[in-house]
Amino acid sequence: MYQLLDPSRFVVFITGATSGFGAAAARRYVAAGGKVIATGRRKERLVELQQELGADNCHIIELDVRDRAAIDAAIAALPEPFAGINIVLANAGLALGLQPAAETDITDWETMIATNVTGLTYTVRALLPGLIARGGGHIVTLGSVAGDYPYPGGSVYGATKAFVKQFALNLRSDVQGKNVRVTNIEPGLTETEFSLVRFKGDEGKAAKPYEGTTAMNAEDIAESIFWTTTLPAHVNVNRLQLMATTQAFGPFDIYRG
Repeated sequence: MYQLLDPSRFVVFITGATSGFGAAAARRYVAAGGKVIATGRRKERLVELQQELGADNCHIIELDVRDRAAIDAAIAALPEPFAGINIVLANAGLALGLQPAAETDITDWETMIATNVTGLTYTVRALLPGLIARGGGHIVTLGSVAGDYPYPGGSVYGATKAFVKQFALNLRSDVQGKNVRVTNIEPGLTETEFSLVRFKGDEGKAAKPYEGTTAMNAEDIAESIFWTTTLPAHVNVNRLQLMATTQAFGPFDIYRG
């Protein structure tokens, strides 16, 4: 069995920490003795998370990853106990709508691209030089099985996750020799607020994908993220794709008109 690294050395910067994978990962790292910088747009959620985990363990920043200047300012203002970041969990992202491409609200596409693609690149670009200067670290990006497998209504969401996958793979080439690991986590069916956001608060529609089945949960994904970052330093997990046991691959869709 692998010998885990000392988790007390972990200082983890997490985007999208107000719910789902981000919040679960914050809890997992703090439970193991690490420190977390939890960022997100919903300040009240961040305050609740900090109260739960303790201010000594969890520093919170109200942050929209689409705002590059705000990311830079937040990093520059980090208090000393949280300044030595060695893990970046670029988790912030979302899906909006499930309409066919010709019927979708174009602003949904714009929001997904701005968050899932542009916000990701802002986050990594701002934090990567510090990792290198401190002797190394680990960047974890959040992809999706949608980055590999298409489905109706997922055109732009899937495209953004394909970008995340390729960005992470290329990033590995860029940091060769810098002692920086890069992992893309690619979940499938997972029951979080994901569908509630996708369907803009419609609880009935949001519950449909999980009816009559057993999906993964946020803690499952957080544990997988934690595992990849606690392997020996000479081991890099390039991609980790996870699906619920109840989820598999469908047949080709053939139109017969």
